[in-house]
Amino acid sequence: MKDSEYMADVLYETLTNCKSKKDFAELLSDLCTYQEVEQMAQRAAAAKMLIAGKTYAEIIAETDISSATLSRVSRSLRHGSGGYEKFLPKM
Repeated sequence: MKDSEYMADVLYETLTNCKSKKDFAELLSDLCTYQEVEQMAQRAAAAKMLIAGKTYAEIIAETDISSATLSRVSRSLRHGSGGYEKFLPKM
């Protein structure tokens, strides 16, 4: 196994050990900078809003996400692995 595959496996196993929002918050606080967590949260919120039918303008106004990042989120929703749809909380 390549080092990058091993490291990814460690990350995935670590994430699966989280059993609550509090667990995730504590792990992300140690693992990421505040800005990195904020950016991931922004992307998840934007994906949820896109699924709900909100427009780009509405999402940008509510989340302050860049149009380039929003476009990437939208592309992931259309052509990605389905992670957003599978794991985002339902509205």
